Amino acid sequence: MSFRRFRSTPKTLGDINMVTEELKNLYYKRLLPIEKYYSFHHFHSPSYEDADFDNKPMVLVMGQYSTGKTTFIRYLIEQDFPGSRVGPEPTTDCFTALMYGEGEGIIPGNALTVDPKKPFRNLDPFGNSFLNRFQCVQMPNQVLESISIIDTPGILTAAKRKLSRGYDFPAVLRWFAERVDRIILLFDAHKLEFSDELTRTFGALCGYEDKLRVVLNKADRVDSQQLMRVYGALMWSLGKVFRTPEILRVYIGSFWSEPRQMCDHYQLIELEEEDLLADIRNLPCNAAVRKLNDLVKRARLVRAHAHIISYLKQEMPTIFCKESKKHNLIYQLPVIFTKIQQQHRVPAGDFPDCTKMQEKLMGQDFSKFKTLKPSLMASLDKLLSTDIATLVPLLQQQEQRKKSLPGMLDGEFLGTFRREHYRRDPFKELPKDDESSEIDFDDWVVEKYKPKYDEIFYNLSPNEGKLSGTKVKEWMTTTLLPNSVLAHIWRLSDIDGDGMLDNEEFALAVHLIEGKLEGYWLPRELPSHLVPPSKRLSTASDVSV
Repeated sequence: MSFRRFRSTPKTLGDINMVTEELKNLYYKRLLPIEKYYSFHHFHSPSYEDADFDNKPMVLVMGQYSTGKTTFIRYLIEQDFPGSRVGPEPTTDCFTALMYGEGEGIIPGNALTVDPKKPFRNLDPFGNSFLNRFQCVQMPNQVLESISIIDTPGILTAAKRKLSRGYDFPAVLRWFAERVDRIILLFDAHKLEFSDELTRTFGALCGYEDKLRVVLNKADRVDSQQLMRVYGALMWSLGKVFRTPEILRVYIGSFWSEPRQMCDHYQLIELEEEDLLADIRNLPCNAAVRKLNDLVKRARLVRAHAHIISYLKQEMPTIFCKESKKHNLIYQLPVIFTKIQQQHRVPAGDFPDCTKMQEKLMGQDFSKFKTLKPSLMASLDKLLSTDIATLVPLLQQQEQRKKSLPGMLDGEFLGTFRREHYRRDPFKELPKDDESSEIDFDDWVVEKYKPKYDEIFYNLSPNEGKLSGTKVKEWMTTTLLPNSVLAHIWRLSDIDGDGMLDNEEFALAVHLIEGKLEGYWLPRELPSHLVPPSKRLSTASDVSV
């Protein structure tokens, strides 16, 4: 289920890096000068920095408290992380960015805003009230080598709506929504409630619906009739908030690594799980496309902003009645938008929210505004009409190569039983400590449980001493563990990679399943003390090759 076996081919990585570097150059050369000239950052988001282009794809996980946000993240990375707590009460009280690092550690928010290698420098304007509740957890995790994950505080319910966070929560969410590649919004099938803060949160996500994926979590805890009612109520409520003709994609599932409850819609939950994991799996491949899309969207907004500022400057009197004219222009802003659309053929969808723009203009000195500068506008038009078009062939080449990339978040359980899908790279090397390696290699911890495991093995009628993948799958699924977890156990157990399990490999698989059922995390690589004795010579020779 994790991002194991993810390796991009050098050509594909080269294309991605080439596109990203070219986007960065175009932004600094074409777009940033116009942003500075018309004070774009005073009205909209801050300017981009190198880290915004070079950063790995980010996933923002959000939802009301006790909907399973932190558990969902644990499910993705297959391990606990520092500072995480799970409970029915609001346990996550801060924004936590999970990123890859060689060592495990926590970086506080104020330090993150001065680190040029992290994409969080522009969070500084939200002040200490927010930064004291923001941290970055760095840890050596294979999933985090490909993406970064942002955990968020639970959205307050109606009963807690009078509580103040001390910072503009919707504004922070909008800042992240602009920069992340995917937004996962979780709901609990048991308590579907739309509070005031949740409604304001939806407002912060407007314009980024293409990044949004809604998850109806804990669906195995309700029966099929209740699920249909909850699903219908959720779709109706979302339709009232997001007034778009397109329907948001809602995934039904139970996203945690523990056994699910058997229910009538168990197969539906498995299929939905595979769909969501496939969507997240494609994020690194689509990172360059997302950055290009965001840059074009920003360039269109900058163009509309330049026309607005120039029009307001031209309409201002030179000496008298400046203040009254300013207020009149702000009041007439909707009419001004229409005039600009007609005169300069700027699409209506490129303009900012009129009400928010009016609020921003109230505190501005119109006399400092600047009129249109032809050279800057010509440069912007060249960016949108010509420069971006030259990058499309590279993106198309990347799209064609995407199919050859090995999968990450491998949720296709059946795929792990086919020999061509199996590779032993993730656990090829056997870790040995100088003092304990001899003990680990001499003792096999599964040996004392093997008689009871052998009884299961021979009851499944092995053929020539081995069980086929189909028979093992049928037995494994009776444990009700998620398919992604069982797929990982299969990869750890099928040591010789032949697509079948002998009695020792099967005993290892059952041992790992029992450990998981008791609440232990699965190893990412098979430790030496778990390698069956008959396989140790072959694994040692593999390591030496």
